[in-house]
Amino acid sequence: MPVLDNYKPDAHLLKDRVVLITGAYGGLGRALSHACAQLGATVILLGRSLPHLEKLYDELEQAGSAQPGIVPLDLEGASAKDYDDLLLTIEKEFGQLNALIHCAGILGSPSPLQAYDMAEWNKVMATNLQGPILLTQALMPLLDKSKAASIVFTLDDHNTAYWGAYGVSKAALRAAAQILADETENLVDEQEQPRVAVNLVNPGPMRTKLRAKAFPGELPTEVPEPESKVNTYIQLIARTDPKLTAADIKL
Repeated sequence: MPVLDNYKPDAHLLKDRVVLITGAYGGLGRALSHACAQLGATVILLGRSLPHLEKLYDELEQAGSAQPGIVPLDLEGASAKDYDDLLLTIEKEFGQLNALIHCAGILGSPSPLQAYDMAEWNKVMATNLQGPILLTQALMPLLDKSKAASIVFTLDDHNTAYWGAYGVSKAALRAAAQILADETENLVDEQEQPRVAVNLVNPGPMRTKLRAKAFPGELPTEVPEPESKVNTYIQLIARTDPKLTAADIKL
């Protein structure tokens, strides 16, 4: 198995690597931000709320991590120009981008498909599907120039009744990620390793606000903390298996 459950990373595994995490202050995003920073990465925090980003920024600085970057950006309303400007900013401020980790997502309103509100539908699709695709398109040139780059899409499987836009957006994002992985797996470096690895992770149930909203009757203690999921992501970010791409991993 190329991704190991019992993997123990070296303390400086991600030193000199720049990692952008969307949904950075959410449950999984926060756990990953802390984990990457602790392993030496410079983390770029992307999310909707500047106060929440600033709080996480302070947490990372107080922990002695490399100074993170902050990108207050709402994927729902961001334009192609916003993403192009972000590319220029990252290139100017950091000079490279080694990993793009898609964690951002919203639930929307559970509803029968025939009655689903289209304004809500469009909001969920913009955040969960169009946003990640536009962001990936914009940042791919910088990822492609950076050594051993990695893109990880966080997915979910809810193609069942009442999951509406959330279920559709995650299914479509899976298809988009698989297409991108197929298109890039033969674009290799001098070691015959993919220049940009594209992998998919379904982290499964975890203790997050989105999970609590989706399952309000579930006790928090019944599901694991997001921190228990970060090991797989760290291995994909670090490219511990340099040839691994197009993997669809369910935790």
